[in-house]
Amino acid sequence: MATPTIDSAALTSGAFGPAAALSCRECGERYDLGPIFACAFCFGPLEVAYDFSGGVTREQIEAGPNNIWRYAPLLPVSADVASRPNLNPGFTKLVVARNLGRELGLKDLYVKDDSGNPTHSFKDRVVAIALEAARNFGFTTLSCSSTGNLAGAVGAAAARAGLRSCVFIPSDLEAGKVVTAAAYGGELVAIEGTYDEVNRFCSELIGDPVGEGWGFVNVNLRPYYGEGSKTLAYEIAEQLGWRLPEQIVIPIASGSQLTKIDKGFRELIKLGLVEDAPYKIFGAQAEGCSPVSAAWKAGHDVIRPVKPDTIAKSLAIGNPADGPYVLDVCKRTGGAVEDVDDTQVVDAIKLLARTEGVFGETAGGVTVGVLRKLVETGQLDPDATTVVLNTGDGLKTLDAIEGTTGATATIRPSLDAFRAAGLA
Repeated sequence: MATPTIDSAALTSGAFGPAAALSCRECGERYDLGPIFACAFCFGPLEVAYDFSGGVTREQIEAGPNNIWRYAPLLPVSADVASRPNLNPGFTKLVVARNLGRELGLKDLYVKDDSGNPTHSFKDRVVAIALEAARNFGFTTLSCSSTGNLAGAVGAAAARAGLRSCVFIPSDLEAGKVVTAAAYGGELVAIEGTYDEVNRFCSELIGDPVGEGWGFVNVNLRPYYGEGSKTLAYEIAEQLGWRLPEQIVIPIASGSQLTKIDKGFRELIKLGLVEDAPYKIFGAQAEGCSPVSAAWKAGHDVIRPVKPDTIAKSLAIGNPADGPYVLDVCKRTGGAVEDVDDTQVVDAIKLLARTEGVFGETAGGVTVGVLRKLVETGQLDPDATTVVLNTGDGLKTLDAIEGTTGATATIRPSLDAFRAAGLA
């Protein structure tokens, strides 16, 4: 694919903040910052490497805006990023989950509720970083392959930035996600196939002249896109009073969110912003798409791809790119990877809503369901500070619980009818 002309001056004038290079996660080969995502030598994934020699303080961060741009000194963005047209996601609530904790037997439980982002999922974080990279590289169209939430986030971010968007989704997504993604006025293309097939199609498009000038947030912009997930780590630590949680449960789709949260924790330790204390990371999958969990339980280092069959469509990636790295993180931190079936997912969605007033989408049902399972199997310390992620809004996945809940009763508008229904 012909790449847009990159202004070399923009790359050296602070457009990428402390980002110094791209580095291969396998062999360590370094590359200049650019719209590339795979190592030319070993085909390993690239990620952003930083020069934090200038340092950053808690006070500097706390003086920033109440969104992810308060962490601009830790991200591949310019210092004035907050002044540019963007959705400004982040700094969502860390809910003190006393009721849920009491029910599950956890003394110090928190829910990081990312449904409060502009398009109601954590994807706004990663897209915000990718958008800034797209601008720097001169891309005119923002695109992605998506299981739903990312499509909406890309459409909204592009609309706000005045760019064209064209996003690709599997044709069997939840209606709520299709409608919301289409509402932003970009092109929404449904493909007959799984997410993995959609992703392969996008890779073909990148190599074709048709894709010239396109920034695929989760492909050729993936190294920058992934850095947005670090902001979850930064926020959780800051909201806990500048300390790390002792245990955290994170959903696994591609696995990038989990590995980047770990990267964020390690950066905070390295910069002296938090105490160097141990933490355990637990990955959560739906049983109908659990290749990482299956590998973990079998003691394998290689992920065997699967064909997804689960109501948790936002996590339905059968061949997760970061799967092997998830295994490494969970092993290194003393965590684990677990899965729950669709019935447990629905039960957990309702449990979170009933106990904390947080209506999570199916991915949230997966994390809360796995949280409960980890407690029951003794893998979590009930006394440790624990965080569980809810990454999206339940209004996007209403069909998952439709038929399992509804009106308590239907009555005539009279007190007698109310009493007769046993509600008085």
